[in-house]
Amino acid sequence: MTSSKINVKCPTPIFRIFNEEKAKEFYLTFLEFELDWEHRFEDDLPLYMQISYGDCTIHLTENYGDCCPGSSVRIEVENLDLLHSILISKQYKYARPGIETTPWNTQEVRIGDPFGNKIVFFENL
Repeated sequence: MTSSKINVKCPTPIFRIFNEEKAKEFYLTFLEFELDWEHRFEDDLPLYMQISYGDCTIHLTENYGDCCPGSSVRIEVENLDLLHSILISKQYKYARPGIETTPWNTQEVRIGDPFGNKIVFFENL
């Protein structure tokens, strides 16, 4: 057995999407993620794209075999109150999340995307 250490990095979640326009409205406009890149093998084939916000990276895919709809991810943030106030100020028609204090000493803002995926932004207390 070797004494070398493996440096494991953060995972990149993959969310299933069904509509490019709705995905971009939710993730890029509402949540303010940046579009890093998009890929299609051909013009009429499904979209695969990467979005990011700071050190957080998420992949979004229209490909049915990549992942199951209805997945969840927890994303740790600093200054959850500021994130919450920014999201609420947008008056987004499909999401007006609240802040919840949990029994496990976190505050959380839970948001569902238009495709049934769930994102929990949290901050440790």
